[in-house]
Amino acid sequence: MPFRRRSFFWLALVGLMLPLPALAQPAFPATLSHAYGQTVIEKAPRRIVTWGWGNEDALIALGVVPIGMPFQSYGGGEDGVQPWVDEALKALGGDRPLLLDMAGEPPIEQIAALQPDLILAVYSGITAEQYALLSGIAPTVAYSGDAWTTPWQDITRTIGQAIGKSAEAEQLVADTAAFIAETAAAHPGLAGTRFAGVNDYDGALAVYAAADSRVKFLTDLGLVLAPSVVALSPQDGSFYFPVSYELADSIQSDIIVTYAEDQAIADAFLGKPFIQNLPQYRADAIAALVGTEQIAAVSPPSVLSLHWGLPTYVDVLARAAGNAATP
Repeated sequence: MPFRRRSFFWLALVGLMLPLPALAQPAFPATLSHAYGQTVIEKAPRRIVTWGWGNEDALIALGVVPIGMPFQSYGGGEDGVQPWVDEALKALGGDRPLLLDMAGEPPIEQIAALQPDLILAVYSGITAEQYALLSGIAPTVAYSGDAWTTPWQDITRTIGQAIGKSAEAEQLVADTAAFIAETAAAHPGLAGTRFAGVNDYDGALAVYAAADSRVKFLTDLGLVLAPSVVALSPQDGSFYFPVSYELADSIQSDIIVTYAEDQAIADAFLGKPFIQNLPQYRADAIAALVGTEQIAAVSPPSVLSLHWGLPTYVDVLARAAGNAATP
């Protein structure tokens, strides 16, 4: 075999042995697993409805406007649209989504009338029966794990996969994580601070457990869930558990984080004797986030709301952490 032909032969053989460059995988059909099984999305959706909390945030942050989304009375004011969502919708332009009646259960007839080709309830509490009804309208993606506990990172990635924008979703998560880290780094006193998230609810203290997305977000900031909360938490996946007022001092932590719709509610809660007897109160180490918009932005957070509400939240946390009398 002439040298030139032998050289070509060996080069071709080596080429066959070398790994081929990875081919881009098609985005569709996409199969997404969740609490009620799997949902197959055959092709890129064009008419998307969101239900629950924060699903539209991730969708809009990825540049897609839903045709329908829930009326958010908490933090949404009279028009039912939270300020960070309103700003993003204006930036994207186009038709405004129809606001769905938020009466606790998904408005099945209202959703069906929109003729969606995808329903996103990735952060929600829809029941198996509701999931079946919604799936009869269009492919529906429910939550993973327990209801109302999906972290913002997973919400973003799941919605990105559902609409064929996995790479963009991953970048959005990375950029948001960098923003969180940068904001937290400006308050180094937060790192390692032991916290307990509590609110006054139904005649007892409602203490947020490790499964709660608010708790997960605080640990993202470098805070640590107080061991006393971990020890008291039930093992049933609940995102909160009750503690009687008489046992309030069993919640041992550096700071207490609480949320109040307005200052009057915050003052009433902090004025109760069982709160004022706590060492966290005496040290002025209670971080009270006040205002529905501020709470909605971080409790739980989304890739869209974090940029709007995180600076205020971190300031409130840092002030309490700075006063904490850590042994």
